[in-house]
Amino acid sequence: MDLSAQMLIFATVVERGSISAAARSMGQTPSAVSKQISLLEDHAHFRLLNRTRTGVLPTPEGQEFYLKCQAMAEKFKDAEAHISNLDDVPRGKLRIASTVAFGKSQLIPALPVFLEMNPEIEVSLELTDREIDLQTEGFDAAVSFAEQHKNPDVVVRRIMHSHRVLCAAPHYIERRGTPTSFADLSEHNCLRIAGNSRRNAWSDVEAGEAQPFDADGDFEGNSTDVIFHAALAGIGIARLPSYLVDAKLQSGELLRILPGYAPASTDIVVQFAGRRNLPPKTRAFIDFLVSEFRPDTAPPVQKVAGHP
Repeated sequence: MDLSAQMLIFATVVERGSISAAARSMGQTPSAVSKQISLLEDHAHFRLLNRTRTGVLPTPEGQEFYLKCQAMAEKFKDAEAHISNLDDVPRGKLRIASTVAFGKSQLIPALPVFLEMNPEIEVSLELTDREIDLQTEGFDAAVSFAEQHKNPDVVVRRIMHSHRVLCAAPHYIERRGTPTSFADLSEHNCLRIAGNSRRNAWSDVEAGEAQPFDADGDFEGNSTDVIFHAALAGIGIARLPSYLVDAKLQSGELLRILPGYAPASTDIVVQFAGRRNLPPKTRAFIDFLVSEFRPDTAPPVQKVAGHP
């Protein structure tokens, strides 16, 4: 293996923080990667990495060398992207991350059309509600809520406007009754997102003033999708995005609670790296999302608890 390839391996090891993690990302064995690092250290006549119990850290000499390797790696990626863009045909594996609820209810059902439009693309999809780091995790694009966008080096495009509604299953309402005011929610079982106090701080605006309320009850889940299914099961009242519950409100499996409730709305966005030579596969996916998920111009009629 030549020196430039070893430098690319070294940069990956430093960025991943361990030889085993770097090996997995490159499809190699840890022993093969370790051997190349040793050969590179022999060539440089310096120890470049310090091995620790949890991984590796660059030595002072290794840190300086890493900056050179990183610059070379960026130029290599730009050259690779340029070559793949020459015929402008979307192709190759497209790695996508998406929030769980949006991915299951909206994105996956739309993917057959996208794949039919782009027969040379293979999709690898991860559903997760955690924050995604595109640059270090190797995703081409990530669908998330706008408030999850925190990296100024990442570009976003809005694909859908989302507002939240309060809802519950009919059998929950039969047992516990229908709240008629925001204050009544304190007497009800409200479903919570585990470990996320911000998303459990429900509030309404009455008489021009925010009315705060901390959702409280005997059930919490680690994602919006879990809360959605808990609401369907009749466990309690949930605050959920309209795109997820509209069909269930139409069918009567869920009932709208406090239809005048008006929390702050949000946008669903697609995040992607702001590279000049955006791969055709990524561009095709972004354009598809924007065209596929336009906001509804006329929201459907929804059944409301306490009304036919």
